[in-house]
Parts: sequence; structure tokens; C-alpha cells
Amino acid sequence: MSTKTPPLLRIASGIDRVNARFGQFCSWFTVFLVLGTATVVLLRYGFSIGAIALQESVMYAHALIFMGAAAWTLQRGGHVRVDIFYQKFSPRRQAVVELLGHLFFLLPVCLFLAWNSWDYVANSWATREGSNESGGLKFVYLQKSIILILVFGLALQAISDLIKIVYQLSGRLPFAEVQHG
Repeated sequence: MSTKTPPLLRIASGIDRVNARFGQFCSWFTVFLVLGTATVVLLRYGFSIGAIALQESVMYAHALIFMGAAAWTLQRGGHVRVDIFYQKFSPRRQAVVELLGHLFFLLPVCLFLAWNSWDYVANSWATREGSNESGGLKFVYLQKSIILILVFGLALQAISDLIKIVYQLSGRLPFAEVQHG
């Protein structure tokens, strides 16, 4: 974006960059997910050896892949939509649907999740909650924190999208720059 870019669009662009980089970082955990799962299966069924810590690490990676990359997926238009009508709408009407969806569904859900998970995560941190399994990881509090990463990332992406949608609807940003896909 040029130096004459309005401050709100620079903020939106910054949010997009952060969410994209974090989502790309999280996506690399899929390699560990595949290798870790294969190793757990091989150890268990091939050698009758349990690997609780590795199995829990795979669960942590799974959570980080899906919850950590959710905002990036939203940014790229990768979330499932029921778009029987949406796909036939004009870009302007699609932007209005996006605006209403973000304001009345996405942001309230983010607030609801933040409100309901804050104590859950805080209590886990207060006790430095660890695994109940012998040989398990001692970082359950970090895994539970991924919930707040989900909420924070999605809320920031919603704000970025809303900024761009408002600029679109006001005619100060072409619709092509914001379309997902």
C-alpha cells in the first residue's frame, strides 16, 4: 500500500499481514501432525510402546493448526459458507452480507467465546495445569490458551474486514481488493 493509504487501511493491512504470517506458521504444524501421528501408531501397534507425550503433542499441534490458522482462513475466504444466494449477489450486496455477518455473528461469537473461556484459561494458568496422564505434557495451560488465540485472531480479522468493507461500500476501495477466494 502507498504512503497515501488512509490510516485505517494501513491498520487493516497490518492485521492481514500478522494473521497471514501466523496462519502460515501454524500450517507448518501439519507436517508434525502427520509424522507424529504415524510415529504414535507405529510405536503402539508395531512395538507395543505408548508415547503419551508425543500423542499429546499431536493434540496440541492439531489445536494450533485449526484454531491458530482460523483468522488466516477467514481472511482467505476458506470458511464454509452456505452461499446458495450469496454467489449470485453483486459485489456490493456481498459486501453488505459480509458486513452484517461480521457485525451480528462473528464479533458476537468472538465476544461470547472470550467471555466464557477467559476464566477457564486463567484458572489453568493459575495452577499451571499439566496432563493427568503419567508421562504426559505439563503444558495443558498453553493448549487451553489457544482458545484465546482463536478469539483474538478472528476478532482482529473481523475488524480488518469491516474496515475494508466500509471503504468498499463508500466507493474508496474497489471491490476486487477485498473479495475472498
